Amino acid sequence: MSTTYKPMPFHLETERLILRPWAGSDAPEFCALLSERGKGTPPVERIRTSIAEFLATTESTGIALLPIQRREEGDFIGYCGLIIGRTTREEPEIAYELFRRVHGRGYATEAAAAVVEAAVATGRKRLWSTVGTWNTPSLRVLEKLGFERDHLSMEENGEVVWLTRALT
Repeated sequence: MSTTYKPMPFHLETERLILRPWAGSDAPEFCALLSERGKGTPPVERIRTSIAEFLATTESTGIALLPIQRREEGDFIGYCGLIIGRTTREEPEIAYELFRRVHGRGYATEAAAAVVEAAVATGRKRLWSTVGTWNTPSLRVLEKLGFERDHLSMEENGEVVWLTRALT
């Protein structure tokens, strides 16, 4: 039996942040963010295609990965949202990535808390997150939001912690 979920809100606002749907104009900044991973800068056209795919996935699943911009500065600082990723539409994964220049200011926690609230509004019962064991700051964000470690797996890029959070 398939459960129907309400679509998550695609425009979220917090005290300092706005999470909104993707626009083609986000592609250059998104490329710059991805280049911080140390694997080169992806071509802007490929990222425009990825953005179109994000929007199509949002349309079909009712969940979204959303760009984050600071309310006051108006600048793109990363993304946060729900994805199917390694999990399912019923129990999606929360994902986020921010420019290094804004790390340590609580933005990831603030954005992720808004996304968790949006996930609750869809009627879902549980969220997952997967994080490399080396990524202590990201693990701290998830722990602040009430995620608990479930298990470990070994992947191509190393050991991954699977965390979960009940939404009820």
